[in-house]
Amino acid sequence: MKLHLKFDFNALCRKVLDEKLLEHNIKHKVVGFGEVELLEKLSEDRLQKLSDDLNEYCIEIVENQKSILVQKIKDAITDMVFNDDANINVKASAYLSDALGHSYGYLSNLFSEVTHTSIENFIILQKIEYTKQLIINENLSLTEIAFKLNYSSVAHLSTQFKNTTGITPSAFQRIITKRRELNLNQTN
Repeated sequence: MKLHLKFDFNALCRKVLDEKLLEHNIKHKVVGFGEVELLEKLSEDRLQKLSDDLNEYCIEIVENQKSILVQKIKDAITDMVFNDDANINVKASAYLSDALGHSYGYLSNLFSEVTHTSIENFIILQKIEYTKQLIINENLSLTEIAFKLNYSSVAHLSTQFKNTTGITPSAFQRIITKRRELNLNQTN
C-alpha cells in the first residue's frame, strides 16, 4: 500500500526545530524560516549535541557569515516560491533586496561565489519542485500552475520544466496518473 502525502515544508522544519530545541531544554524563539534566536548561552558540548540531533533531519547549523547569508537567500527564495501569497509576482531581485537588506548585485555575487550557481537557477529549481508538488498534490491545470508561479506562458513553464527534469510537465502528469491507476488496481 502506498500513501500519497501532502506537507508544508516550512511548517515541518519549524516543528522539528521546535521539538529538538525543547528536547534539549534550550530556551529559544523561532525568528523566521531557518533562523532561531537562542535565549541562553550554550556550552560547546550542548551545541554539538543539538547539532548532531539536527543533522539526523538534514538540518545543519550554519556558522560562516557568508554561508549564513546564502542560507538566508535560499530560505527567502523558498518562502517566495512556496508560499501562496503574492510574493511570486514580485521581481526576485526586489524581493531579496528588501527581505535581506542588501543590494541584489551583492547577494547575486555572493550566492554565485558560495554555491557555484546563480540565484536565477536556484529560483528555477524551486519553481520546478513546486510545480511537481502541485502536479502530484493538487488538481490544477498547467495553465493554472503557470499563472500561480508567474510564468509568462505554459510554454515557458514547459521549457524550464523539461530543461530541468528531462521530461515535459504533461509527461510528468501522465506518469503520476499512471502510477495512481496502477496503485489503485493493486489495492483492488
